[in-house]
Amino acid sequence: MNRIKKKLSFLYKSLIKLLFIIIYGKIIFCKNPEKDKNILIEEVKDENLKSPDNLRYYIYKIKNGRIFNDFVENVAIISGNKIINKVSYQQVKGEFKDANHNSVLHKGTPYLKKKIKGKVLSLTQGASGHKNYFHWLYDILPKINICSKNYSLKEINYFYISNIETYQKSTLEILGYDKIQIIDSNKNRHIQADEVICSEHPWYKKGFILEEAKKLPKWIVEWVSDSFINHGKKFSCNEKIFIDRSESAFSHCQFVNNEAIIDFLKNKGFTSYKVGQLSFQEQVYLFNNAKVIIGAHGAAFANLAFCKKDTKIIEIKPKNHPNYVDQHISKIKELDFNLIETDQLKNKYENGDIFLDTTDLKKFL
Repeated sequence: MNRIKKKLSFLYKSLIKLLFIIIYGKIIFCKNPEKDKNILIEEVKDENLKSPDNLRYYIYKIKNGRIFNDFVENVAIISGNKIINKVSYQQVKGEFKDANHNSVLHKGTPYLKKKIKGKVLSLTQGASGHKNYFHWLYDILPKINICSKNYSLKEINYFYISNIETYQKSTLEILGYDKIQIIDSNKNRHIQADEVICSEHPWYKKGFILEEAKKLPKWIVEWVSDSFINHGKKFSCNEKIFIDRSESAFSHCQFVNNEAIIDFLKNKGFTSYKVGQLSFQEQVYLFNNAKVIIGAHGAAFANLAFCKKDTKIIEIKPKNHPNYVDQHISKIKELDFNLIETDQLKNKYENGDIFLDTTDLKKFL
């Protein structure tokens, strides 16, 4: 019975794929986008904005362009029936590849196309670009900044991105882009607009994202800081903070002895904060006001951009966790960064993967 179901499912998917190829055509790789009369490629005018390989950024404008995304690993920027390299986004088993590996080349564009009148700035980039706090600050918003160097964003009618959260709305309002309408990339997987505008990813161009994050350009960290540092909302908070990550839905980088750590640090004059429950403006103020910040690796550390020079940072993560982006940001911001790497737990815990002996913290306090 299961074998029959699988065969029927395969047959159904194959028919759907064939149907949409008949409707919208087969997608092919665009070898020379600069020769396509519907594609205009412009170098970003601000010479201070450079990618990790020290190269300039480019903005692509596609007349009657299409965008297709599967909301997970693939975003195809299409002119006619040709997928455009550099500005399309595709990950294969977590590894960034060129557009030759995009799913549309073998699956087509199996969603009904919605036609949009006006100019659309594409900001979507798969799963990492939806609700992730770090990627919003360091990937998505910098894309807007890159495009704003050549384009007056008053001319943009829409941002193409997933439906945004309250903190995302706050950042757009601060930057003055809150009047631009949002096209939800989840509900509208396939669109065609009078003009599609997009840039390359600001820093992720190859390999695995955690490796490339260590090369996050200095200009992005400084721009994030400069853009929001004066918009912190003052509230009564401690200068010695512990980031309580227990609010996260994920079990990685969680303390199995979280309450014991909170009690220990409380006796040392610390206050624990579930940072995700604060407004964006309060997060800016909390980190800018802090003198010591302790916590497990997580999205809250994206706020390190708002810390003052020499703020003491104590980050804790498992030894097998390969993300060192917070150390990189701390170096750019000249913070007093300290890392505690914990051994892999022998027993599996549903609520975490870090056991921190509080005596290890004493060495840093």
